[in-house]
Amino acid sequence: MSDLTIEQIQAALSQKLPGQSAQYKMAPQPDILSRWDKPIDCRNAAVLLFLYPHITHNSKREWHIILIRRSEYMGLHRGQISFPGGQNEANETLQTTALREAHEEIGLLPEIVKIIGKLSCLYTPPSNFCIYPYIGYSDHRPDFQADTTEVAELIEPPLSLIQNPTIRQRELRTFHDGTPRHVPFFNIHGHKVWGATAMILNEFLTTIKRLVVLHR
Repeated sequence: MSDLTIEQIQAALSQKLPGQSAQYKMAPQPDILSRWDKPIDCRNAAVLLFLYPHITHNSKREWHIILIRRSEYMGLHRGQISFPGGQNEANETLQTTALREAHEEIGLLPEIVKIIGKLSCLYTPPSNFCIYPYIGYSDHRPDFQADTTEVAELIEPPLSLIQNPTIRQRELRTFHDGTPRHVPFFNIHGHKVWGATAMILNEFLTTIKRLVVLHR
């Protein structure tokens, strides 16, 4: 179901969030990282899950989200698919961080973004980040301008695609420590969206899935 209204999505976000139960379903298995106990010394970061209307290939106007493929120069997360976002700076709120980073990375003007809610914090042990996801929208598709230093590609899937269960896949992957693990991912336009981004995305999908059930 892709014809949800922003008011319905906002109402779903205002309810109790599924949190770790939804995040866990897209975590690599076995889940050997201590990501469920947030340390007091983690570095705060924020990301923006941004919704906007756009025309699909079949000429249907529907909600889309934007993801970025990080450049090969971005250190630990180089080449990965993520939401726009980054580290919290001193004297700014986490919401401000999400908006600032989106502006820097994809040219999204903060003043056109209406924040309608947020998701559960997610801790990522490899980078020691506590990630706070914010949900925002605009009533039109902005003129995105990617920062080519940080962003190699913009990916704009429609909400109907990421709600499609057939794009949920899994593969066996050997990690840098030699441990083989089953990695669930979303196959979005040929990109493997996994790790923290997939876990955040799954909490969002689980949250709005309640609306699908209610509107059947």
